[in-house]
Amino acid sequence: MKFYINAFVVLACFNLASCQNDAGSTEKDPVVTVPITENGSFSKGADVGWLSQMEATGYQFYDADGSKKDCLQLLKDRGINTIRLRVWVNPSNDKASGHCSPAETVTMAVRAQKLGMRIMIDFHYSDSWADPGKQTKPAAWANHSFTELLNDVYKHTFDVLTLLKTAGVTPEWVQVGNEIPDGMLWPEGKSANFGQLAQLLNKGYEATKAINPAIKVIVHLDQGNDNGRFRWFFDNAKVNNVKYDVIGMSYYPYWLKSDYKVTIADLQNNLNDMVSRYGKEVMVVEVGGDYTLEQNTHDMLVAVIKAVKAVPNNKGLGVIYWEPEGEKSWSGYQLSAWRSDGKPSKALDAFKE
Repeated sequence: MKFYINAFVVLACFNLASCQNDAGSTEKDPVVTVPITENGSFSKGADVGWLSQMEATGYQFYDADGSKKDCLQLLKDRGINTIRLRVWVNPSNDKASGHCSPAETVTMAVRAQKLGMRIMIDFHYSDSWADPGKQTKPAAWANHSFTELLNDVYKHTFDVLTLLKTAGVTPEWVQVGNEIPDGMLWPEGKSANFGQLAQLLNKGYEATKAINPAIKVIVHLDQGNDNGRFRWFFDNAKVNNVKYDVIGMSYYPYWLKSDYKVTIADLQNNLNDMVSRYGKEVMVVEVGGDYTLEQNTHDMLVAVIKAVKAVPNNKGLGVIYWEPEGEKSWSGYQLSAWRSDGKPSKALDAFKE
């Protein structure tokens, strides 16, 4: 997701050096983790990576009646049953790109799970935003060889998931890379060198399955309406033996400068084609619409949910809104689903209908 925000200086990130486990450790975890949610129910989700930062700056959330309420509860009241959380390796405390540390991600995951939410973890493998236009290696990995990068991906993935497990959280989904049509960890992991990208993706997959084989691993591209883009990438993934369970898509008609009615059929076609061509499950892991056009965004969400539910054989797993709580005056982000008075947009009612 590409955007610009204007927030405030926030609290320092957590230091995890004392609580991360070695990836090769065989010591048994004494904490009993909460089982993964049974498969079969449709995921209606929200990515809330900004929430800790918003709360740290004192932002208040309100229900329709004007009462203060926890943001996660507000989302749950509107039908949201899944929370997606991005995680960065060593984030700064910058007002625009800080937070989302492993420790902060664990804290938010625990909060969400206590409300009965399902959890998705989105690994960016960067210290800040990773998307189609930038896939910058973490500073600590910048001078590492490719062999070292493979170890970095495995260990970081394993360590973060171990922190979650120790806190009693087993994510239902883990996303290895964020919007990676041109790869990740540039330049070594660019998709022009798909063989190396495949190895990096497989390290994330292997680390995830080492924590719990039932966790589903997602590979995520943008422009979910572009079937050619997806066929090119996942044909290469097949040739290079990439291991994954779910094909994740972003879908933003706003950035396509088009009404959703023009491209929703292309999204439906691509969802169906990915299932029939590769035998995988599919999920729209990012979607959003203009916060000023509540009815249009509501109707778009209804159409996207309908498209994913229409995928044959229940292979369409769910739809996740990207940062509905990121209200414009705080974030500068046009595609939130929140009003200037701190209340949720009626667009989110699409998730409870």
